[in-house]
Amino acid sequence: MSGTFDDVAPLRPQDDAAADPARRTSVPITVVEPERAARGGIIVLHESREFPPRLLDLMRALAFEGWIVIAPHLFDRIADDQAHDVFGEELFDDFDAGFDWLTHRGVFPDTIGVLGFDSAGTAAFLVATNRPIGAAVSVAAPGITTPLPDQNAALIDIAADLQAPWLGLFGADDPATPAEAVESLREATAKADVASLTVTYPGLSHRADVDDDTVAAIRIDSQTRIYDWFDSNLR
Repeated sequence: MSGTFDDVAPLRPQDDAAADPARRTSVPITVVEPERAARGGIIVLHESREFPPRLLDLMRALAFEGWIVIAPHLFDRIADDQAHDVFGEELFDDFDAGFDWLTHRGVFPDTIGVLGFDSAGTAAFLVATNRPIGAAVSVAAPGITTPLPDQNAALIDIAADLQAPWLGLFGADDPATPAEAVESLREATAKADVASLTVTYPGLSHRADVDDDTVAAIRIDSQTRIYDWFDSNLR
């Protein structure tokens, strides 16, 4: 099958599942498959309850490059429409479900990447420290020097544990990721045994998933870096 469609990814069983019969057993996912044989897979994590058009365009562009792209519906488990925090263990459950969905279709673990935005970008970083994946990209990831709620450690404290090549994209004027914190993260990730690249753009026009054409060249550059990072490391 090719094109865009919705599916469900089963969650991994838990030892205490019998004690909590109300526990969810799957997560809805949106899938974009390439027209040709897939080179690998990319799991997209996003902090928004909706999938904005720009994000779907990015997923389709990645699929055009040959990747199966899947996005777990992270807010499906949260009834409160005002909730905006999907960070925590359940986010990792959703990632693992997407990972298993891909491997069950013959995608090798080292050709699976993760792409995350905002707090989900922080999660993508953490995934790269303890999951068998091929590459990770974080966009505007907070929690660099001070952990987010449910985040066990600040990113600079675990940067040396990166197991997958990591690309970080940040805006120089983003108050959630101060310039000095981003510089500290750049220095910390340089000590890891895998490749890393931290890129800072002027202003806030660094989000490849946001409808902001104020500085189109920067947005295009950030998209290109995402494509190139996966192309270079998911082999």
